[in-house]
Amino acid sequence: MKDLKYLAAFSIPVIAFIGLFFKGNLVFLTPVYAFVVIPILELVFPIDTDNLSKEVVEHKLKRKVFDWLLYLNLPLVYGLVFFGIYQVSMTTIETYELIGMILSVGIVLGVNGINVAHELGHRQNTNERFIGKALLLPSQYMHFYIEHNFGHHLHAATPEDPATARYNQTVYSFWFTSIFRQYAKAWKIQQKLLKNSKKSFFSAKNDMFWFILLQISYLLIILFVFGKIGLLFAISSAIVGVLLLESVNYIEHYGLMRLKTKSGRYERVKEMHSWNSNHVIGRIVLYELTRHSDHHFKSSKKYQILDCHDESPQMPFGYPTSMVLAMIPPLWFSIMNKRVPKEMILT
Repeated sequence: MKDLKYLAAFSIPVIAFIGLFFKGNLVFLTPVYAFVVIPILELVFPIDTDNLSKEVVEHKLKRKVFDWLLYLNLPLVYGLVFFGIYQVSMTTIETYELIGMILSVGIVLGVNGINVAHELGHRQNTNERFIGKALLLPSQYMHFYIEHNFGHHLHAATPEDPATARYNQTVYSFWFTSIFRQYAKAWKIQQKLLKNSKKSFFSAKNDMFWFILLQISYLLIILFVFGKIGLLFAISSAIVGVLLLESVNYIEHYGLMRLKTKSGRYERVKEMHSWNSNHVIGRIVLYELTRHSDHHFKSSKKYQILDCHDESPQMPFGYPTSMVLAMIPPLWFSIMNKRVPKEMILT
């Protein structure tokens, strides 16, 4: 039964569906659950720093249930998105209900969409990568696959990485720098990949072209079928999903910087270059994303077998709670700045 604990990750889309279906004040049930109830539960439940034995790891890698728990997010995410679009375009709702529905679907796009896409994007299986890219489509963030896999994991915890927050940088500033720099960098990486494979910029192998085509087509279909209100809902919920992702990016590497070696190159990525959290609720709901140090140590490692490293910097709270704290920069700085190793602080 322990293997089925990740079913709890589906609690967010289930609660979002309840809000979309019944409307009224229940449309705000998802943000309250994600950023009030879960943080409270994280304070109640104990921290779990245990790692799996070699025998248990082998057992978990053989069980396909962990993969199917990821795959099931595809119909859930798309079903919820289009149910939300249908509700706002075909039924009479108040403005406050529209706002709550956008927030609810946006949270699902961030947690069950982009987060799961991140996990599947690291897989070697083509079909799994396809599902990962499909989960990025509703958030209009398909370039994340290129920048994250070929950029972030190479440059994490360096000034060259758009997804690494600098010491004393606010989350609001980070939203802008990360989003725009990541998109620009995705194009540069794509050009380099094409050059290495001796393909032209206008080649059919240019994934960035396909991403743009698919995303525009997606929005045009919504506009044609559901009208302007449907399009507004799709774009707005995508923005919420992206900001949720970037808030996670912000806390994952905040202030942590790799030092340069005598050769002038950056030291290799180590366990100390990502913030780790062992708060069990956040771990389960986010498919172990909070054990981020081990993920960067070996990105191909599946979520169900990620380890805790003692040398990793530990967050005092879980990721959901930390995201809330990051929204209040003075509070975030007072808690986190003293935890950043002094040698990593760039002057």
